[in-house]
Amino acid sequence: MRTNNRTRVLSLLVCLALATAVAHAEGPRKSKTSSISHSKSSKSKSSKSKSSNAKSRKAARTPRKRGQQAMNPARVREIQSALIREKYLVGQPTGMWDQHSMEAMRHYQAVNGWQTKMVPDSRALIRLGLGPDRADLINPETAATSPIPGGGSSLPQR
Repeated sequence: MRTNNRTRVLSLLVCLALATAVAHAEGPRKSKTSSISHSKSSKSKSSKSKSSNAKSRKAARTPRKRGQQAMNPARVREIQSALIREKYLVGQPTGMWDQHSMEAMRHYQAVNGWQTKMVPDSRALIRLGLGPDRADLINPETAATSPIPGGGSSLPQR
């Protein structure tokens, strides 16, 4: 009989816990008395329009594009000039990153054994002499801007 009572109490506690969890998951409910106690005058049209405007703004949003969307025409001219100088592109620099410029850069990167999916590659720009500008460095002659000889570790080997 004792185990029977324990089983009943345990079952009751489990049911109570489940009911509490379900009620908590549904969130707070408005009772009829609370909706009746508020008068219609307290709900203004402006509060309704604000909430509907917020919903429409959220629905109308498009994902924001990130990163650089287009290349600067002056930078494109520099890259094109370097590709022309290295005989990978023919003609005059136009400042437009067109199909011919992309194909020339892909070819340049392929010849050097680099990836060709993303052009221009930073290694290609550096090899073309168009790497980062070091004019703003305080000590450009002693700055660590070149690769460290011996594999890249600046720690002494033991």
